[in-house]
Amino acid sequence: MIYVHIPFCRSLCTYCGFYSEVAAKCRKAEDAGRQEELFGRFADALEAEVRMRGQEITDEKNTLYIGGGTPSVLPLSVYERLLSALRESGHGGPFEEFTFEVNPEDIVEKGEDYVRGLMGLGVNRISMGVQSFDDGILKFMNRRHNAAVAREAYAILENAGIGNISIDLIFGLPQLSDAQWADTLTDALAISPSGRLPQHISAYQLSVEPGSMLDRLVGKGRFEEASEELCQRQYRMLCEALSAAGYRHYEISNFAQPGYAAVHNSAYWRHIPYVGFGPGAHSFVGSERQWNLPDLKAYIADPGSVREYETLDDEQLALEKIMLALRTSDGIEASFLEEHCDRGALVRAMEIGALVGSGDGRIRIPESRFFVSDGIIADIV
Repeated sequence: MIYVHIPFCRSLCTYCGFYSEVAAKCRKAEDAGRQEELFGRFADALEAEVRMRGQEITDEKNTLYIGGGTPSVLPLSVYERLLSALRESGHGGPFEEFTFEVNPEDIVEKGEDYVRGLMGLGVNRISMGVQSFDDGILKFMNRRHNAAVAREAYAILENAGIGNISIDLIFGLPQLSDAQWADTLTDALAISPSGRLPQHISAYQLSVEPGSMLDRLVGKGRFEEASEELCQRQYRMLCEALSAAGYRHYEISNFAQPGYAAVHNSAYWRHIPYVGFGPGAHSFVGSERQWNLPDLKAYIADPGSVREYETLDDEQLALEKIMLALRTSDGIEASFLEEHCDRGALVRAMEIGALVGSGDGRIRIPESRFFVSDGIIADIV
């Protein structure tokens, strides 16, 4: 499993806490030249890191995920160089699943040729940040697209031949009414001009991430988070609407048409090792967690100098496995829970329906309790 972090965005979203540097669209040729040079230096560093660490990649899951940031900001040449370095390490594909994150406005601007270029590199799954179909909400989020652009981008992806498209949505904003959220869900299911449902939908509750613009607004008293009642109600609306449309709710925030659950992300939740490249990327190999410092300048200067490490003991590994597995509809082996959790707390959770058996020796949190899963997990570990 390979993850690559692209630390560039055209602008920063209000809610985002991920590391990214602004690479604004250039109007002057000299500025465009400097930006192209920066992208080239980043590609140099990325290649160097892959060559240094390629031996860490395991074959347990043959997936590649390029996320960010906004990967669709960069030209195809950066990814050609990345894949060349991965091939030199013996891990250049073809991949069972090769996911590439995009923003709608980049796809509309660059068109089908860019998408076909991605497909030529082996991309077979696109994850697109739609977030909302309400233009007022999108403006608050500081997204660069509107609802019409999202629909146009989706059509371009389909027309180019992408057959596995995931879209992201956000709920739980105080100014997002239930009626607006219901309309967003209807629009999401109808986004394809061909009439096909999106193969995958990820939906996240708005959260205040440290360091984000939203965090600063909260600190100034200019934003107040939505009530838990509103968030729980909108989550229930989400579950009901997507269930009725035939989606499988296979992880707290993720819904897939049959056969389209994310292979890469599902492996995270099963605690399978992965290697991350790029500034801010995390890796998990054996009992060791590694992460690159979120510092583009330092990464470009020396990509081997920005890593930090943490070794997890057996108890920490078991706790992490439980927390990840109980986010999913598959759950976890009952024997593993009994070995690592408080027996009395497990019995109580089963008695009140917070945990249920799956009939195959596994225990899971039922969908009706997904929204309060953090509390359930905290009670048993």
